[in-house]
Amino acid sequence: MPASKKPGPSVKDDELYEKLRDEGNSKEKSARIANAAANTSRSEVGHRGGSSPAYEDWTVDDLRERAAELGIEGRSSMDKDALIDALRHH
Repeated sequence: MPASKKPGPSVKDDELYEKLRDEGNSKEKSARIANAAANTSRSEVGHRGGSSPAYEDWTVDDLRERAAELGIEGRSSMDKDALIDALRHH
């Protein structure tokens, strides 16, 4: 991997990180997934944790609150579909 593309010392699985970035994921999301995979196994990532209702079942206020937690800009003027899209692609 070229030195300019090296994600940094906090990323534990450089190969998976770069694959996720190439797919268009954000740096933060790619690092989070790569580190989770390095802590267990790649096949186990995404199969653990609690359950949450689909974003379509959330209220607009709940979606805006979650968008605020993630620092998504422009959330106050977004409709429900735009909020869902922004949250899924953050």
